[in-house]
This record gives sequence, structure tokens and C-alpha cells, in this order.
Amino acid sequence: MYGTRHIVSDVMTQTVVSVGRRAPFKEVVWLMQEWRVSALPVTEGEGRVVGVVSEADLLPKEELRDSPPEGYVRLRGGAGTAKARAVTAGDLMSSPAVTVRAGATLAEAARVMARAGVKRLPVVDGTGLLEGLVSRADLLDVFLRADDDIAEEVRREIVSYLLPPPGSVVQVEVRDGVATLTGRIRDTSLVPVAARLVRAVEGVVDVRFDLAHGGSGAGLPG
Repeated sequence: MYGTRHIVSDVMTQTVVSVGRRAPFKEVVWLMQEWRVSALPVTEGEGRVVGVVSEADLLPKEELRDSPPEGYVRLRGGAGTAKARAVTAGDLMSSPAVTVRAGATLAEAARVMARAGVKRLPVVDGTGLLEGLVSRADLLDVFLRADDDIAEEVRREIVSYLLPPPGSVVQVEVRDGVATLTGRIRDTSLVPVAARLVRAVEGVVDVRFDLAHGGSGAGLPG
């Protein structure tokens, strides 16, 4: 495989606080404030994740305090009322939990978050045991990667294999995450392949080309 495929275990938080099903409402709130997190995995047994309690699960109780019971039911529905009256993590949690494996790529984790509409994911092993937590911020950290590191990876893992000399002479420059490949290549059909592989490198924001076929000087579109 070309490029270093960074995975969830590279960026996840390994020290994660969790609660059991019977954890009382106030303990959930206290732990969120103490650990400065907006959600907690709910576990049972040896640490199997069965749900997640988020700030959104806690807010209905505050809403209920100032709302007439009949009005609340009409506006929120039965599920909202149940959350508002919940006193334990098991009653509050969203279940089943949306999780991700430690070996998943960051792109896969991002897709899971987007589809589920969540800001963080418990990371579990093959048996569902909690291993860590990955957030949107963790996934975005890859774009803070140094330009020089990105350029070196593109040269080492992609150009040296796909566009090697002497048939091709390619220079790589990365600025603000945008990778630019310039020079001459023997086989122009490899440009789309190179583009796909470079975009897969963690931290790359965009890819541009200024390449000519052999010594003809014919420019190739990016």
C-alpha cells in the first residue's frame, strides 16, 4: 500500500472515563465536568460498551423543570419525557453505541461520525471492550502535520515507486497542506493514480500537477 494510512489508535485518547448503567445522574454530570468531556461511554461487565451518555441526553431534565408536563409531552414526545425523568446512566444513554475499531482508518472513523451525527466515538476491540475515545478534533489533528513530513512521505512512498527515475523526474513541494508535483513523467496515464494516492496521505489538503510527458514539454492538467 502506498502512503502511511494513519489509524484511529494513532490519535485516540486511551485514558477514558466511563460509567456503569447504574451511575446516578449527578455522578454523570460531575464526571463530565471533572474530565471536561461532553459524553461518557456506558459499560458493563469487564468494559463492554453498551451505550453513550452525552450532554444532549442530560438537557431534557433541565427543560422539564420549567415546562408543564402535558406541554412537555406534546413538544418532546415520550422519548424526551423518559430522558427528562431518567436518574441513571442506563436510562439516559443512547443505545446501541456507535463505535469504531482501533484499526480503522481516520477516513473510516470520519464517515461513521458523519453518518451517525456524533462528535466522538468509543473505540472498541473485537469483543466490544472499551479501548479509547476518538473525537472530531482528533481526526482534524492530521491537518496540522508539517509540510516537510508530508512531502517526504509523498516522495518516499509514492513517487519513488510509481514515478521512479530515470523514466520520470518529479519534484514534490507541499505548502499549507497542498502538494504540488512538477517535472517530467514517461506515462501520463499514471497521473490520476498518483493524484488518488497523494490525496490519501494524511494531512494533504489538495493535489496539483505541473508535469510534462517525457521531454516533449506538453503540460498535464492537475
